[in-house]
Amino acid sequence: MLPLAERLRPKTLNEYIGQKHLVGQGAVLRQMIESHRLTSFILWGPPGVGKTTLAKIIAHELECPFYTLSAVTSGVKEVREVIEQAKKAARLQGGLFADADTQKGASPILFIDEIHRFSKSQQDSLLGAVEAGTITLIGATTENPSFEVINPLLSRCQVYVLKSLDKADLLELLNRALTQDEYLKSRKIEVKETDSLLRYSGGDARKLLNILELVSGTSSESGKSGLVIDNDTVTKVLQQNPVAYDKDGELHYDIISAFIKSIRGSDPDAAIYWLARMVAAGEDPAFIARRLVISASEDIGLANPNAMLVANACFDTLQKIGWPEGRIPLALATIYLATSQKSNSAYLAIDKALGEVEQSGNQPVPLHLRNAPTKLMEELGYHEGYQYAHDFPNHFVKQQYMPDELVGKQFWKPQGNPQEQKMIEWMKHLWN
Repeated sequence: MLPLAERLRPKTLNEYIGQKHLVGQGAVLRQMIESHRLTSFILWGPPGVGKTTLAKIIAHELECPFYTLSAVTSGVKEVREVIEQAKKAARLQGGLFADADTQKGASPILFIDEIHRFSKSQQDSLLGAVEAGTITLIGATTENPSFEVINPLLSRCQVYVLKSLDKADLLELLNRALTQDEYLKSRKIEVKETDSLLRYSGGDARKLLNILELVSGTSSESGKSGLVIDNDTVTKVLQQNPVAYDKDGELHYDIISAFIKSIRGSDPDAAIYWLARMVAAGEDPAFIARRLVISASEDIGLANPNAMLVANACFDTLQKIGWPEGRIPLALATIYLATSQKSNSAYLAIDKALGEVEQSGNQPVPLHLRNAPTKLMEELGYHEGYQYAHDFPNHFVKQQYMPDELVGKQFWKPQGNPQEQKMIEWMKHLWN
């Protein structure tokens, strides 16, 4: 027997659950289908939200040839073979289906699942066929296309974002499964509570149906004609709540982003929560420690230079003590950074200086700042007039350090924390 998720896979837009912003009345994909004007696009969303199903429905609605490849098992050779098949199919139909009045589909559809796994060369092999209209490409990805899909292909495709199914969507799917699937109907299932089903599914339609199938297949109550499903039943069968986290996926970047922004926003409780999410999911501790070092320099910076020392000490300690004890120095550093005063003046200064370098180019180093390791360089005036700062009171002497064209330029602008105020007062004492 086919898995429940496959038995219930919708075949028309009216059966499709969720993604109303794309396929609801008047939405962009529905309009595209109804007008029979399909362009290449990429569906980006988490697992189990209907990317593959939507592609199949579109091909069915438009009655055009449909080819599918998986980026996990296919390469350039398979792509070229499918493109040739599409060309033959187009010729048999009398062209590339350009006449919307006589043909429903714009051209044969090539659906590529997990397109983010295609290498640059594999993606390159699609460009000509997409550009010429030989195929209409529909890609599916759980990863941010702007990171994983090459720009030339992105420029030829629209990107549509699919969302996790909400509670109403999941309950509609649950009701459909219980009332339309012959096997589940035969079990006479009564669902008394849905909290666990919804929580464990995490907005993933496939996961909800898999859980329902697992519970209905392994649970029984002697002496009763039907099966009652409640929160305890689901929890006992699944044993534990699987953590929704992919160390190489989009959620990986979302959670580390929330972690760093919580530190930057001086919210130690939120920062610790996001740290716990990463620890529970098995994130690489070294990855977290590296981000703490970056945060210490970018967000705390000169307001508390000790933050860099704490972050580096955390990194070193992790290498010495390993896991799981390493979670403790990570927590220590996280709270220390979150509760520290903040300054991004060093971060802004280097970016401003880089902008100046890009704008003004390679300005010459003043002669007195250059070394003179050879006699010729001495004769040309290299190093002449340089004053050694340590020979003067306070280890300071006024002289020009900027290129001639940039004298007076200011890149570092101290901020209002006590540490930087002390630093600027000292600079004023020396230079004024």
